[in-house]
Amino acid sequence: MILLVLILILFGAALLSWVAGVKSHAASRWIALCSLLVNLGIIAGVWIEHSHSSSSRWWYQFRMDWVPHFGISLHLAMDGLSMLMLALTFFLGALAVLISWKEIQTRVGFFHFNLLFVLCGITGVFLTMDLFLFYFFWEMMLIPMYFLIGIWGHEHREYAANKFFLFTQAGGLLMLLAILGLYFIHKANTNVYTFNYFDLLNTPMTPFMERWLMLGFLIAFLVKLPAVPFHTWLPDAHTEAPTAGSVVLAGLLLKTGAYGILRFVLPLFPAAAAEIAPVAMLLGVIGILYGGMLAYAQTDLKRLIAYTSVSHMGFVLLGAFAFNEIAYQGVVMQMITHGISTGALFIIAGALYERIHTRNLRQMGGLWLRLPMMGSAAMIFVMASLGLPGLGNFVAEFLVLLGSWQANHVLTILATIGLVVATAYSLRIMQKVFFGPCDRQYAVPDLNGRELVIIIALVIVICWLGFHPQPVLNTSQNIDYVVR
Repeated sequence: MILLVLILILFGAALLSWVAGVKSHAASRWIALCSLLVNLGIIAGVWIEHSHSSSSRWWYQFRMDWVPHFGISLHLAMDGLSMLMLALTFFLGALAVLISWKEIQTRVGFFHFNLLFVLCGITGVFLTMDLFLFYFFWEMMLIPMYFLIGIWGHEHREYAANKFFLFTQAGGLLMLLAILGLYFIHKANTNVYTFNYFDLLNTPMTPFMERWLMLGFLIAFLVKLPAVPFHTWLPDAHTEAPTAGSVVLAGLLLKTGAYGILRFVLPLFPAAAAEIAPVAMLLGVIGILYGGMLAYAQTDLKRLIAYTSVSHMGFVLLGAFAFNEIAYQGVVMQMITHGISTGALFIIAGALYERIHTRNLRQMGGLWLRLPMMGSAAMIFVMASLGLPGLGNFVAEFLVLLGSWQANHVLTILATIGLVVATAYSLRIMQKVFFGPCDRQYAVPDLNGRELVIIIALVIVICWLGFHPQPVLNTSQNIDYVVR
């Protein structure tokens, strides 16, 4: 029942914070924060309990019939991969509430309802083992994120929200068709209707049909990842979203696409995935280089950080289709470290916007002396973004490149060039924002106590992942299948 409890806590807290927000904004905020901290505590307890486990079986499973006539069940399960993603979800979710404490002053209850509701959907995506239920949670993430961008975003928020909705909805519908195709093919072979992941794993099908079904899943996940050329919704959504929305988008929603590839595309369609692997790895390399170059060309700080996500998630695509365990562990580390480092950069960008009311790099500069703590924090996460040894991103990208070298030498060499591009755009952030000359004189306060708590927590995690990644690597081995 612990898996169902994780979802119910968020769902109940979402409704309660909405109701409480009518009378007290503070109550709404505290309800949201406490619910996420409770879930984070539960996950921490699970991790500690299973930290020495060497079994590759699932840690927890919960199954209850929902619509048995159609083979739909409430089937939840947790392994090492799910646990790591949930830890990231609740950690960043709690920080998203904290960073919104002063930023969101209108319709506070409804804001926290949508924030918790999208986190509830993400939690369901990481836990469900029923494909119908997976699609249910996949679509459940869409509407609250649309509201977060469309109501509390910046000047072009409606355009960005609509673009986000159309792209992700189109990808989701393709995945639904693929799920239904797999459902009926399994019925034709076994005379049993089921959406159960474990039953569908070894469904016999023709190579032609496997390719088409795999593409239905893969395109949906590539849109959410996002991979070039499906990435165009991301910069607009990030730029116009409130700070909490950007943190959830970069740190969590993108990871559902990566998770979908690892959990569904590779195990359900191994032969078709192996066929398309060179193309997928090529798309990953294109994303690394193209996203990095576009990031360097931006003058809007949030848009620059958004394009770095396209580049970093290219490493995920490269490693996922390398088909070896070293690359797989690098992918899992990249999912976590990108969520931490890019989420932190968006938090810093949001705090900076609150103070100087601009995201234009041309209007910034010389802020190091005025904001030394913010500048120091930005330096740490910029160094993480470019892959400095000692920080978590270096471990992730090193493992991905080490694993992908075994699969394709040429693409690995090209991907390595992306590290040079990352250095260029990362240092540009520091130069333009904190060290460069500025014609405007800003008299602004440095990080306050609440912001300092958020930044210190993120710094501790990214340094821990850099110096002692073994617990995460050990946990990522504890999965239901091995990438071959």
